[in-house]
Amino acid sequence: MEIFCSARARDDHRDLLDAATPPETRWLELHEDGSATIDGHAVELREATPDVAWMTSDLVQGGPSRQFFGLLTRSESVRWLQSSAAGFDHPIFGDLVERGIRLSPAHISGPPIADYVLRAALDHLQDAEQWRRAAADHRWEPHEFVEMGSTHWIVVGLGTIGAEIAVRARACGATVTGMRRSPAGDEPVDAMINPDQLLDTLPTADIVVLAAPSSPTTDGLVDDDFLARTKPTALLVNIGRGALVDETALLRALDDGRLAAAVLDVTATEPLPADDPLWAHPKVAITPHSSALGDGRHHRAAEVFVENLRRYLAGDPLLHEVTAADLGRS
Repeated sequence: MEIFCSARARDDHRDLLDAATPPETRWLELHEDGSATIDGHAVELREATPDVAWMTSDLVQGGPSRQFFGLLTRSESVRWLQSSAAGFDHPIFGDLVERGIRLSPAHISGPPIADYVLRAALDHLQDAEQWRRAAADHRWEPHEFVEMGSTHWIVVGLGTIGAEIAVRARACGATVTGMRRSPAGDEPVDAMINPDQLLDTLPTADIVVLAAPSSPTTDGLVDDDFLARTKPTALLVNIGRGALVDETALLRALDDGRLAAAVLDVTATEPLPADDPLWAHPKVAITPHSSALGDGRHHRAAEVFVENLRRYLAGDPLLHEVTAADLGRS
């Protein structure tokens, strides 16, 4: 068996990987400069024939992603791709699945994203900007703030990420309502609603978190009608996909005082153009799609890969495997 992965991932998790693979496993390692080696010997990627590919975050965040996906798109040998990302909305994944390559994303981003959302909510509820301004001017100005235990949250999308957010918020005393199209019955929330109930529930929410994927039913969810129902004191946090928010409608709502603030880790266009009005709006905080970049994600990704590799070799079902139907390709 030959496994294709980054040289960095192989080096960082060598002991874990070696313990999980047969001794005869060959490792096709892709280096940061785009070159590749097997057992330390240089190889041409166009001649490589790996059976398994493991896509880690270092490959796509400034790494040699072009070479990695170039091999995948032309390979006739790859049978399974393990991704370290949760999403699979890029068309390339659908193309790979249609060619018969098995695809399993990882659900490892919940902890750091939940931390990010909790920080954003506390920053808003405690009006931390007042402290920062006063400190910058060397002014001693106490102010009251909203306690988490008095707030109601709506989390739109109760997958692994939304569930982690709900757990964090409830641990701080918040009441959490979750929205999910197909509830499993064990969601860690105080109440569940379906999409048809969302607009009627919005006026009760102090924090609204978007944790849903992009889809025909969620794209454009936050529109003028949605924003007409939100509390003027509410915070909107989007860690799902930029397509969920009509950004022009969002700016109107913020300007009109129908929403207090928005924290956007994702935007409709990424990277966000330098002249986009979202950057300069005083009620908007932009972060560069980085809420998932916690330092524990690399080890969690390796653990998921190792578990799925065990399942792959044993002929067992893979964790989180997606099908053509999941990708809208059926």
